[in-house]
Amino acid sequence: MNTALQLAEALVARRSVTPDDAGCQDLIRARLAPLGFDCETLVCGPGQFRVTNLWAMRRGARPGPTLAFAGHTDVVPTGPLAQWTSDPFVPTHRDGKLYGRGAADMKTSIAAMVAAVEAFVKAHADHRGAIAFLLTSDEEGPSVDGTVRLVEMLRERGERLDMCIVGEPTSVDALGDTIKNGRRGTLSGKLVVRGIQGHVAYPQLARNPIHQVALPLAELSTTEWDAGNAHFPPTTFQVSNFHAGTGVGNVIPGEAVVDFNFRFSTESTAEGLKQRVHALLDAHGLDYELAWTLGGQPFLTTPGTLTDAVAAAIEAECGLRPTLSTTGGTSDGRFIATICPQVIELGPRNASIHKIDEHVEAADVQRLSNIYRRVMEQLLS
Repeated sequence: MNTALQLAEALVARRSVTPDDAGCQDLIRARLAPLGFDCETLVCGPGQFRVTNLWAMRRGARPGPTLAFAGHTDVVPTGPLAQWTSDPFVPTHRDGKLYGRGAADMKTSIAAMVAAVEAFVKAHADHRGAIAFLLTSDEEGPSVDGTVRLVEMLRERGERLDMCIVGEPTSVDALGDTIKNGRRGTLSGKLVVRGIQGHVAYPQLARNPIHQVALPLAELSTTEWDAGNAHFPPTTFQVSNFHAGTGVGNVIPGEAVVDFNFRFSTESTAEGLKQRVHALLDAHGLDYELAWTLGGQPFLTTPGTLTDAVAAAIEAECGLRPTLSTTGGTSDGRFIATICPQVIELGPRNASIHKIDEHVEAADVQRLSNIYRRVMEQLLS
């Protein structure tokens, strides 16, 4: 009986569009409690934006490290239902694949984690250390009432985590080929450049903010912010939105609004990037306002105990040696890293995440569970 796949199907069947957990964590809690886990639900956020979080821990019979599994039960919206081959919340098998929203991101990983823990505890009831779960329904949303709240709670209690595996879909071409051992930081800016509205035929009576911001944006887009390092690619700057104009062709706009984002390595800091941007804009004499949002600091787990154990488990199960990577977007690992020195991400292939007809290879669900179990056997048995 493939218990991991069965649980993955049950989770996919829950319409847990962020921030709605839709009962997913109740299913998981019901599986963990009989194993001796102390389970605690933390509900945060107002009204329709209520977020469900689960903290669960099982302490072993002997001293040892605390290994946590982390993930999210919420999923992104489905997009146009007519474009799906099958109902996104009816788990469906075709050509050896499990289809459904959240199949890859990341209900398969959660199911594999729970099944792995069940198998490990059955074989090693007197295991070392402790096993923990941090689950949220606010990862695909604003991420303000989810894992960050659990981390705050654990910090206040003085709870120690030694290692954590986040079940984000990290694999590229084959299960286990990529481990994320860090993520870049994210820093966003909303720049408002003020001009003077006027008639296009009388530019001497106006000031065009588009013209004013053009050269600074060109400089920002071609600046080398840092060279990266052995673990991170260089910091990047990207404009995501540019708004100006009244919609007619004979009016010089009164302002231009630019949204931009940095994905930054550990070679740069948020404050350093802010200072450099302001210095450049000031040098061009712009009349502007700039609001900043720090979405997350970069984090890095240097190769060591956890990465070695995960790599060995992948090699034993899949016959390949994984690559360490820090590419991609943000994850809740950025919050967990503030209370846990070793955080990595490992999950199924990510080719279909957030897409129509999201899916995973059905056989990979149990294989992923076997990898998680092998990690526990190395670290806690």
